[in-house]
Amino acid sequence: MKTESALQNGILYVRLAGDLIGSPDTQPLLQTVNDHLGDAITLCAVDLSNVRFINSTGIGVLVSILTKFRNQGGELVLINPSEHIRKLLLITKLNSIFTIADDDVTAAQQLKAVS
Repeated sequence: MKTESALQNGILYVRLAGDLIGSPDTQPLLQTVNDHLGDAITLCAVDLSNVRFINSTGIGVLVSILTKFRNQGGELVLINPSEHIRKLLLITKLNSIFTIADDDVTAAQQLKAVS
């Protein structure tokens, strides 16, 4: 899995590509999140548009990241998850805890509305 991140207007944008299936691939993602939480960044948008496959470990990582941001008084939005990921979130009933946006602009609007 490939992880890229950028900070823009107080929002951490994390872009993932490949398969989100667990260690060791998720370590750079978790390190990026931890580094920015240490810098008092509390808003995050995770772009899943280039994630091909996600398993239960990958879902667990997303829940962990969401929890980290919410514990800091922040929020996380998932950007453009595939139909496969949307179905998985629905089956696991996690669609009720994750906010989903179709693009960066919508994600920013949703994040700014809660801050």
